[in-house]
Amino acid sequence: MKAVLPLAGKGTRLRPHTHHTPKPLLKVAGKPVLAYILDDLLALGVQEMVFIVGHLREAMEAWIESEYPDIEGHYVLQEVQDGTAGAIALAEPFVDEELLIAFPDAVLEVDYGLCASLPSSYAGVIWAKEVEDYQRYGVIVTNADGTMARIVEKPREPISKLANIGLYYIRDHELLFEGVRHTLAAGAGPAGEYYLTDAFQYMVDHGSRIMTAPVVGWWDAGKPETLLETNHHLLFAGRGGVDPGASVEDAEIIEPVRLEAGVRVRGARIGPNVTLEEGTIADGCQLQNTVVGPHAVLEGARLHDSIVGGHARVTNTSGMLLVTDHSVVAGA
Repeated sequence: MKAVLPLAGKGTRLRPHTHHTPKPLLKVAGKPVLAYILDDLLALGVQEMVFIVGHLREAMEAWIESEYPDIEGHYVLQEVQDGTAGAIALAEPFVDEELLIAFPDAVLEVDYGLCASLPSSYAGVIWAKEVEDYQRYGVIVTNADGTMARIVEKPREPISKLANIGLYYIRDHELLFEGVRHTLAAGAGPAGEYYLTDAFQYMVDHGSRIMTAPVVGWWDAGKPETLLETNHHLLFAGRGGVDPGASVEDAEIIEPVRLEAGVRVRGARIGPNVTLEEGTIADGCQLQNTVVGPHAVLEGARLHDSIVGGHARVTNTSGMLLVTDHSVVAGA
C-alpha cells in the first residue's frame, strides 16, 4: 500500500503563521500535525509516499527528508492550486496499487486495521465524523447499508451530519484515477476548483461500494481556535508535562501545560492549556490557552487564546496575539 498526502495549500486561515511555515508543519502539543499522520502511516507499514507540494515546498521537503529519512518519498509540485482532484491527479504515475489519501488538516485516531479487514465487495473506505455544525463541512449521505451515496458540500438542510474529514482508503486505484480524469475533463466547479469527492461519486456511479467508517477521534488544526483546542486535548491525552530540563521559579503552573527542555519560567502564571517550546523564556507573564514556539522571549505578557512564533519577543502586551516567527511586539 502507498500513501498520497496533499501538502500544497497556503494555509490562509492560519496566517500569519503560514507565511514562513508550511501549514502541516505547525506544531500542536510540541509536534507537527504532519508528524502525527506520518507516524501512523509508518506504524501501518506504509513506506512509499507521494507528497504533493507547493507553498514553501523547499521547507516541506527538507523537513520530511531530515525527520523521516526511511520514507521512500516522491515529491510532485502542484503549480496551480486547482483543487483536491487536481492534486491527486499528479500522484497517478507513482500509484499502482491500493492507497491511502490523507489531508493533513487534523490529528486523527483511526482504526487503520479496516484497510486489511475490508470485505472484497468494497472498493474503499471514507472515514467520517458526526458533527452538529454540518453546514461547515462536506457531508456524506449514506445508503441503508452505510455505503456512500453522495457527498454534499456545506448543506443548508440536515441531510447528513457525517463530515468528510479528508482520509480515504481506496482499493480500486484504477477506477479512482479514471474518476479523477473524468472530473478534470468535466470542468471546474464554481470556485474554479476540481473536487476529489466528484471522483468518488464517479466510482459509486460505476458500481463501487465505498464504506463510510467513523473515526475514533478527530481534532482539527486548520484554524487558530481549533489548533488551540487540539493542543488542549493532546496535553490532557499525555503530551503535557514539565520537562526535567525546564526551569520554573516562583511561578504558578495550572495543568495541562507542556514546558519543553530549556524553558525558563519566572514570576509567572502559566496555564491552563499552554505549550512553551524548547528554550522559551516567560518572565512575569500570565499565559492561558496559548502556544509559544521555540526560543521566544516573553516579558510581562498577559496573553490568552494566542499563538506566538519561535524566536519572537513580546513585552508588556495583553490580550489575544497571533504573531509569526521572529516577531517583535512591545506594549506600553
